Amino acid sequence: MNMQRTAQELAALCGAELSGDPERVVRGTSSLESAGPEHVSFFGHTRYGKELAQTRAGVLVVPRALQAPGVDATLLRCERPNEAFARIFEAFGRLPARPGPAVHPTAIVGRDVELGEGVSIGAYCVLGDGARLGAHAVLHPHVVVGARARVGEHSELRPFVTLYDGVSIGARCLVHSGAVIGADGFGFDPIVGRAGLERWDKVPHGGTVEIGDEVEIGANSCVDRARFEVTRVGDGAKLDNLVHVAHNVQVGRNVLLIAQVGIAGSTRIGDGAVLAGQVGVNTHIEIGAGARVAPGAKVWNSIEGGRDYGGYWAMPRGEWLRNQAHMNKLSALAERVRALEKQLEALAAHPRGAQSGNAADGGSSPQQEPA
Repeated sequence: MNMQRTAQELAALCGAELSGDPERVVRGTSSLESAGPEHVSFFGHTRYGKELAQTRAGVLVVPRALQAPGVDATLLRCERPNEAFARIFEAFGRLPARPGPAVHPTAIVGRDVELGEGVSIGAYCVLGDGARLGAHAVLHPHVVVGARARVGEHSELRPFVTLYDGVSIGARCLVHSGAVIGADGFGFDPIVGRAGLERWDKVPHGGTVEIGDEVEIGANSCVDRARFEVTRVGDGAKLDNLVHVAHNVQVGRNVLLIAQVGIAGSTRIGDGAVLAGQVGVNTHIEIGAGARVAPGAKVWNSIEGGRDYGGYWAMPRGEWLRNQAHMNKLSALAERVRALEKQLEALAAHPRGAQSGNAADGGSSPQQEPA
């Protein structure tokens, strides 16, 4: 692969408006901090303004409206610079290779399996009876696709992904290594006898999982099958690594579930909601569309959409921040309370002395008792 590109070639590749020397040559990609004149780099957010001012990159992919006085680089101006830079990454061989169409001889393919045009099935994959792969779907080595499970066109399952029987993955999805789709929901009934708890009886889960189109599921994440019907993850949703979606949960379209989010059974997550790292969500509640929950928060009750939440338990963000500010002053507040308690004790022990002291200080003198 040719690892040398001119700025003009890169502009054509990502549909960018070029500003500067079109013949400037770069030989690779790098961060703003590490880039030299032979690199193409990327600027997408004002938080990196300092790095932008100091970068030595030869070519920069930037938002179309960006003004960058003093930056000695050829600029590639784009409406969506992140998307444009992904194409540049691919051009320089920085993204994982997608294997070409083939069925590896070690793969095990069951009866009545349907394979679409141009599928790729890697070494030691297993496809159960009646499984279906859409056109150009890719299974990396050691993927298991259970009986009657479906994988949509152009979807890609990285090594050691497991799809249980009957689950469905939509089109253009990416599922990372170790993810498990369709395991049993976690349900057990206590069996109590005269001596107390004797055992836990497993609750059977006979439902399925449906993953929409253009969903990404991170490494070692799990989406459990429903008890009766469907656990669903909507189109465009993105799940980070180590996310758990329990049985019967309904995840809306374009939802973000960031690292180590855990969602208990039968909860509904509205379209466009964002749950940051380690958010825990209670069972049988609803998170409204567009709600944004801060890292580590615990959502106990249903919350409205379109608002920011944080804390334990989750509450509107402004209220949480005010409470946090009070928490930071608890030591000083405790000292003031102790001082006030001492004053009240002194007043109770010596009420007349306190009155005289008030009068001496210029306050109103109480009426004197008769001699």
